[in-house]
Amino acid sequence: MHKPLNVLAIAALAFFLTACGDKNQATPAASAPAPVAAPAPAPAAPVAVADNAVGKSTFNNTCALCHASGAAGAPKTGDKADWGPRIAQGKDTLYKHALEGFNGAKGAMPARGGSTTLSDDQVKAAVDYMVGLAS
Repeated sequence: MHKPLNVLAIAALAFFLTACGDKNQATPAASAPAPVAAPAPAPAAPVAVADNAVGKSTFNNTCALCHASGAAGAPKTGDKADWGPRIAQGKDTLYKHALEGFNGAKGAMPARGGSTTLSDDQVKAAVDYMVGLAS
């Protein structure tokens, strides 16, 4: 009873799947157009702060406790004056201080923000996130 409808549906599906197929299939050499150079791919955009989900999550769950308020001398999130001298030291130094802890003239940074369960990658992502907010 519904066989004509099923055949029609299958034919339509086959048509659409064929239309979605590879358009670059081999064609006879006599009718092949001259090759055209493909445009160069656009350079990859730098990862935006908003795209750093691991860093943002780690920051919100651990780092914000001090960095939102400046507790214990922590550079406040997004404060370019606070972060500028620290950023100038380079990411390796920032990573080291965040991972191992640091006691400086302006305050203290506990190792891994006081959360021993954070992985190195989570700590580095949080540093990247905070640096991105201050850049």
